[in-house]
Order: sequence, then C-alpha cells, then structure tokens
Amino acid sequence: MCHYSRKRQAISNNRFNKEFCLKEHAIDWMYDKPFIQDWHIDATHIDHYNHVNNVAYLAQLEKLAWAHSNALGLQFTDYQTLNRGMVIRRHELNYHLPAHLNDTLQCATWIVKCDNKLTLSRQFQFICPKRKKTVFDALTQFVCVSLGTGAPKRMPAQFIKAYGEACIELPAEKRER
Repeated sequence: MCHYSRKRQAISNNRFNKEFCLKEHAIDWMYDKPFIQDWHIDATHIDHYNHVNNVAYLAQLEKLAWAHSNALGLQFTDYQTLNRGMVIRRHELNYHLPAHLNDTLQCATWIVKCDNKLTLSRQFQFICPKRKKTVFDALTQFVCVSLGTGAPKRMPAQFIKAYGEACIELPAEKRER
C-alpha cells in the first residue's frame, strides 16, 4: 500500500501544491500535490501534422519522471550503486488535444501506486494553460529489476522510502484494478 507523506515540500522551481496552481493558473489537476515542470514546444517536437509528435510526448514522460525521482532524492547513480532500476512494463497514453509550436505545457506527475516490493505506477497529466485544458495524460507501470541481469528484484530500502512516501492516496473510484 502507499504511504502518503504530507511533509513533502517544494524542491527547486517545481511546484507540489494544487491550491497554488488552481489559484494562480486556474488549472484543474487530476490529483493534489502535482510535481510540475514546464515544457516549451519548439520545432524539434513538431511532426508533419504540425502538432507535437507522439515520440516527443514519450521523451517528455521520461524527462519528467527522472526530474521527479531526482527531486525525491534518487539519482541514476543511486540506481547504479544499488544495482536496481525501475523499468517500464506498460504505458497507457491518452491524447486529448493537439499541442503546437510555441505552446508551453505544464507537465505533472504523481506516484499513484507503490507496492513497496516490485511495482509502482506513475500518473502524468499535461495541461495547456492558455486553453486551460488537458492535452495529454498517461499512466505508466514500472517494475523493479536488477540492472545487471534485468530480472525482477525487490525494491531496495531507498526506493521504498522515496517512492513509497511520495505515493498519493487515490479516491476509491480512481484506484487501479
């Protein structure tokens, strides 16, 4: 089960407070206390349809997940030292509206499930503030593996502390099956 930490504070320029975001930007996040980074859309993100390419969204998911992990105190060097990694088992991607050149999206993530053994799930939501609409959301399931063999391995204590404490409690109607 998740262990929700109410002591989590803002780290660097990232915001963890839904009330601030709602008051300042009138943005409706899926859950409280999002970890947020801005993503400015430039020409490298645009495809032949003149909107953000699907691969660019995947790259942004990875960047955001790592930024959040770093903010929680886990660097890739920690993964290497512990010989463990959280690898993707499944992505569920939902494209709601196109994003375009020069848009700035607010990209949020939460740990929404952590069994403190092998798996965790991370929710993502990307909002276009000028439209006040969600343009993209995703749910990613991770499994802990040995970096040396790729075989599933239990989460080390550092992962349980960082990810388990960051895991939010979901309302019953939003819990994964």
